[in-house]
Amino acid sequence: MNAIKLENSKDSSPKKALNSALRILTRRDHSRHELVLKLKRRDFSKEDIDDAISSCEQFEYINDERTAQVYIRELKRKGYGKKRIQLELNKKGLKGTRILSILDKSVSENDEREGAERILNKNIKRFEREKDCLKRRDKIFRFLNARGFSREVIAENLKRLDQTDTLI
Repeated sequence: MNAIKLENSKDSSPKKALNSALRILTRRDHSRHELVLKLKRRDFSKEDIDDAISSCEQFEYINDERTAQVYIRELKRKGYGKKRIQLELNKKGLKGTRILSILDKSVSENDEREGAERILNKNIKRFEREKDCLKRRDKIFRFLNARGFSREVIAENLKRLDQTDTLI
């Protein structure tokens, strides 16, 4: 009797796929790639997924450029550099020249310098515990590098810390 109630999603209509996509999109913006993956996990057929994605794009429920802009702002606020932001965008399937153009417009060199300085100042206590100057510099370098900041920005911050005799 329970077997009758359990309906395989592969037999579902495009309308069910669209409803599922809309439920997913009510929580937050998703890239086209993310939405396709989530619908595949729910066992919808390729045709149903394509129809649902087309409908969402037609009504602008999904827009990769808008999603990229929102995600870039969020990652900048969290203290990530341009390289890390690009990596995270790629993970979400946000790739290509349009996305790189949005990234270039959204994250200037000055933004990256300010972001690195802000995140370094926020985490300064972590580095003050290290007594050895070289180890401390290495830790700061690794920290900022893992956050996706360029070597030039990292070097500028290390130089600034050297000049102010703060920490180093």
